[in-house]
Amino acid sequence: MKITIKYQLAAVVLAALVGSSAVLAQDKIQLTYAGSMGVVMDKALGPTFAHKENLTYQGQGQGAYGMARLLASKKVVADVFVSITPGPMQILKDAGLIDDAVPVASTRMVIAYNPKSPFAAKLAASDAAKDSNWLTVLQDKSLKFGRTDPYNDPQGQNIIFTLLLAEKYYHQPDAAKKVLGEVQNPAQVFMEGGLLTRLESGQIDATSGYESAVRSAKLPYVTLPDEINLSNPTMSTQWYDTVSFTIKDSAGKDQVLHTQPLVFYAAVLKNAPNAKEGRKFIDFMLSQEGRGLFSQNGYDVPKGSALYAGK
Repeated sequence: MKITIKYQLAAVVLAALVGSSAVLAQDKIQLTYAGSMGVVMDKALGPTFAHKENLTYQGQGQGAYGMARLLASKKVVADVFVSITPGPMQILKDAGLIDDAVPVASTRMVIAYNPKSPFAAKLAASDAAKDSNWLTVLQDKSLKFGRTDPYNDPQGQNIIFTLLLAEKYYHQPDAAKKVLGEVQNPAQVFMEGGLLTRLESGQIDATSGYESAVRSAKLPYVTLPDEINLSNPTMSTQWYDTVSFTIKDSAGKDQVLHTQPLVFYAAVLKNAPNAKEGRKFIDFMLSQEGRGLFSQNGYDVPKGSALYAGK
């Protein structure tokens, strides 16, 4: 009799704990995103949505490929993942964690710089003149340039593509290597979340950047022609698709990388603790209010169609 009562009590306690966990999961929204989106996600979209839905907001940003791998391995669990370029989403698709991913915003590549850098005046003048001098400035050996890891982060790949395209556009062979050194150059590579912080603090003079993130941080930057900024799909065949580079994958094998559109995609994960609110959050990003918050933080309208739709 006592044993039966003990098991019944244990069952009641377990049910209460499970129920409590379920309630907690329903009381928050967990978002993961490309690290460059920190400002718009943590200061605008996430808190605004959480307030409207009476939820607690939790956000985590990292290089999009790195975050996708964490989600795929279930080392990180979230309701929604927002990536830039289709590549990171493909990792989750292959892992069986998403059915589709919808475009929610877009951006373009720029060169951000510290306004107090000794190179700031030259970069500002080049931007005003819309000439190629910015590329010459970046090749100065005394300039400290920052970028992200091309293995873990699309932005780390995109600055390489941008500079390879700049070589062709401005007829300056080897300019990319003169600016970047090797593809994976430890002297230049930093975590995406801290890249603009390092720029603001003066640890580096200039860096690659998405216009959206750079504008959110209110930093000066050099705008680049459509032929090299990866933002214009009509340039793909004539320009973007003509460059590629090779990188070592996790197994040490050579992998050839190609350009992908600078579009931000969002998906609800199949193991989401709060999938219902995850779907609502994606709808919110696509609403007039959500797009307004994107625009205020430097993001352009979404381009293209959903990934994997109808497959």
